[in-house]
Formats: sequence, C-alpha cells, structure tokens
Amino acid sequence: MAREMKFQKIMFPTDFSGFSQAALPLATSLARDHRATLLVTYVMEPAVPATSMPPAAPTPVALPTNDTPETIKKKLETIVPDDSSVVVEHRLLEGNPGDAIVTLAKEEQADLVVMATHGRTGLTRLLMGSVAEHVVRNAPCSVLTVSPRSLTESSNSN
Repeated sequence: MAREMKFQKIMFPTDFSGFSQAALPLATSLARDHRATLLVTYVMEPAVPATSMPPAAPTPVALPTNDTPETIKKKLETIVPDDSSVVVEHRLLEGNPGDAIVTLAKEEQADLVVMATHGRTGLTRLLMGSVAEHVVRNAPCSVLTVSPRSLTESSNSN
C-alpha cells in the first residue's frame, strides 16, 4: 500500500547561479502544494588566506566572493517564491557547502531538499567535488536534484 508523502519543510540551497535559480519554481510549487515552509539557504565558504594554500594546490575553478556576510544576506533575502502564499525562511551559513546543507537539513528536520546540479564532469568535478552528490549521499531526507539539461530542455520545448 502506497503512503502519501507529506512535506512540512523543504530546503532550497542556492549558490546564486542561474542553474540553482532555475530550480526555485519547482521548490516553490512543491512547498505550495504541501503547504510547507520553504527554507532558502546559502553557504558561504570560509576565506582561505593565500599563505595557507599549499604551493602545488590546483587553482580553484570558482573563487570565494569578496562580498561581506551582510551583502550576501541581503542578496539571499531577495530570493523569494513567486507565490506569496508560500512561507519562506532564509538561512545564511558558513562552511563546506555539502556538509552545511546536510547539517541544516538534520537540525531543521527537513523533509526534502530541492537543488540544482551544475552538470560538471571530468577533471572539474574531480577537483571540486559535487555538492549535490554529497547531499544526496548524506542528507537525512529525500533529495530532488534538477539537472541543467532538464532545465534547458524544458525551456526549449515551450
């Protein structure tokens, strides 16, 4: 006998990229349909002083932003569902994005995480790892990932 899934808290991690923003409508519609709270989350990676980097370390593909926590918090608070009936909360965290998302999902007892993948492959993925993969493997709840291909394919079919 199938059980109906009921979501009360849905996490939507963002990195402010177009890919992550494109997953917001799906997260919003799920939150609306389940009358769930939408928890919009951004994780700031701690600044690493240049002197602490090993000399042979590869250059990161994405460098941390120089924005202040206050600037990032303001930017985060601009991310709101286009449906005003959805209750939204914002969380600004600091740390490793994958670990921070999993930890917050546990603390908030999230029922679902909806997040975009960036579709990185090969060397880029090996060097940077995959936040989405880490969350899928370690989250205490279901994780719905949205691939960049599905977003571009659905927009091309309209």
